[in-house]
Amino acid sequence: MAVATFGAGCFWGVEYFFNQIAGVKLTTCGYMGGDNATNTYQEVKIGQTGHAEVVQVEYDESLVSYQDLLEVFWQNHNPTTLNRQGADVGSQYRSAIFFHDNGQKTIAEQSKHALIFSGKWGEKQIVTQIAPVLEFNRAEEYHQNYLKKNNLPSCHISF
Repeated sequence: MAVATFGAGCFWGVEYFFNQIAGVKLTTCGYMGGDNATNTYQEVKIGQTGHAEVVQVEYDESLVSYQDLLEVFWQNHNPTTLNRQGADVGSQYRSAIFFHDNGQKTIAEQSKHALIFSGKWGEKQIVTQIAPVLEFNRAEEYHQNYLKKNNLPSCHISF
């Protein structure tokens, strides 16, 4: 199993999209990128911890590639809005790719450059952060598979 970590706004919607992919074996909502390893949702949601809401994706590389996951990431959020996705505002909702090794870093950077040069977003700047994985803090249980547990549609808009 390989692991990838993405932040693209509210983790409920991010998790929903990754769970639709054949080869994804497990998704876990959590927090990453901040300065305190013991954050709770109540702390993260006010935007003072430096953490982003993220989803860690465990996947079978024989069934789905990291590049495939990146395509889903780019298609399901707006990477041009700094610290914001829709009505969710704050650095905790930033667009971020946390790479687990140099291979992921290279592929993520290439994917971001390809998106920039595609012209999909016109003159808008792609603000997605590409950074090394930091300590992953698992979100509270009620956040895990929240949309599925509550029979709700995705809260994200596909782009």
